[in-house]
Amino acid sequence: MIIIVRCYSCGKVLADKWTSYQKMLSEGVEPKDALDTLGLKRLCCRTNMMSHVNLIDKLLKYSKTEEDEKGCDIDI
Repeated sequence: MIIIVRCYSCGKVLADKWTSYQKMLSEGVEPKDALDTLGLKRLCCRTNMMSHVNLIDKLLKYSKTEEDEKGCDIDI
């Protein structure tokens, strides 16, 4: 879904580091090195960043828009 704002365990802010982390990974930087560069030393923060799955783009495909609702005259 959407990246969590803070780490569930320690409370460190993570959301501001997500785009930098993704950019480093796309440039070919190893995840360990990217997390070290961002200053994420604790295991809880590292786990939250590495295990996050970004599903928002996939979920938006199934959301209704105003245009979809206007074109449908049948109540389902």
